[in-house]
Amino acid sequence: MDFVIAQGNNFTTSSNNMVQGTNFIANSTTMIASSVPPLSRYENQKRRDWNTFCQYVRNHQPPLSLPQCSSAQILEFLRYLDQFGKTKVHNQNCPFFGLLNPPAPCPCPLRQAWGSLDALIGRLRAAYEENGGKPEMNPFGSRNVRLFLREVRDFQSKSRGVSYEKKRKRPSSSTNNNKQKTTVAVDGGDCGTGRCATFCGYGNIGNDN
Repeated sequence: MDFVIAQGNNFTTSSNNMVQGTNFIANSTTMIASSVPPLSRYENQKRRDWNTFCQYVRNHQPPLSLPQCSSAQILEFLRYLDQFGKTKVHNQNCPFFGLLNPPAPCPCPLRQAWGSLDALIGRLRAAYEENGGKPEMNPFGSRNVRLFLREVRDFQSKSRGVSYEKKRKRPSSSTNNNKQKTTVAVDGGDCGTGRCATFCGYGNIGNDN
């Protein structure tokens, strides 16, 4: 990169290229900006989620501040997000309760998928501490929030006929027989694909199953 040295009304670069009057080196700003590594998809999503939650707090009635947030406000926030969900969760009296692929529509409500909420809480828990919150005071990691997510997972598993349990795979012949591979059956997310960014109207909350 050429360095710009001011000389009177002219601008000269270290490679003796003259830029007359008010002309500037157009590429210098671009080169500086391009040297900053872009945020990962996860970091971008975490930032959007945190901004969304902060806006929810600002709009809260009665007024609420971040230091005042407890597990009660976090659960309230998660229940609030349900209105933007796209995952069909059958009631226990629905004839399609427990069916993975219902043969017909039903009036059961749409909810946020458990996998979405679980991932969202993980990102917000990290963002809380990155923005100055103390780990021991983190409301996103509270026992009440963990219990809530467990209840959502268990009910949605029964309601939708979906298993969220870890499944073990048999090791292939090319791997060590003493090692076991595990995979987690995680539901498609509502909030995990970059669409939790818009709070007002919540344009798109995410991909549902």
